[in-house]
Amino acid sequence: MDNSTLLAFLTTAIILTLMPGPDILFVTAQSISQHRRAGIITALGLCTGLIVHISAAAFGVSAIIYQSTTAFMIIKLAGAIYLLFLAWQSFRSRHETYAIQKQKPLEHWSLYKKGIIMNVLNPKVSLFFLALLPQFVNEASANVSLQMIFLGIVFIVQALLVFTIVSFLAEKIGHLLAKHSTLSKKLNIIQSVLFTLIAMQIAFSEQS
Repeated sequence: MDNSTLLAFLTTAIILTLMPGPDILFVTAQSISQHRRAGIITALGLCTGLIVHISAAAFGVSAIIYQSTTAFMIIKLAGAIYLLFLAWQSFRSRHETYAIQKQKPLEHWSLYKKGIIMNVLNPKVSLFFLALLPQFVNEASANVSLQMIFLGIVFIVQALLVFTIVSFLAEKIGHLLAKHSTLSKKLNIIQSVLFTLIAMQIAFSEQS
């Protein structure tokens, strides 16, 4: 894996992590209602849950790659279709706003466990990694699983860093989203455009 591929993956990962969604909103809500430490601990739970999805994607997809190039292409197209579906969902929600409500205080261990459960029980996360990780690996290499696991680790590290920064800025961000409904609606449109662009890249990219 060359540096340009790694940089492209890291850039994509950061953009996707910053998109408004259940994980980042939950981290933000806990940081607002309690303190930034609660948000960071919640983020640790969420990132722990990612290990399950990344492992499943790495070993499952790599087995298919070894058996059939056609099957690999089908997965790539399915991933593109899934991302277009997410883009459509975001576009449909363009008139809605993100409401971050105050959360009742939870103990740190409870926050950590809830973060894990939220992530592991979300099947969309598995589909997300099935759509994302294969786009940045060289399927001609003998260590496809290792490549995907490495990319998964990179994703987890950057996600934890992003969530930590969000925890520090959560109160200001929360007030901004709560007071300016127009901005919240525009975030849905931006998310829709980004998902569409990634889906197009997946659909029309050539195998390396």
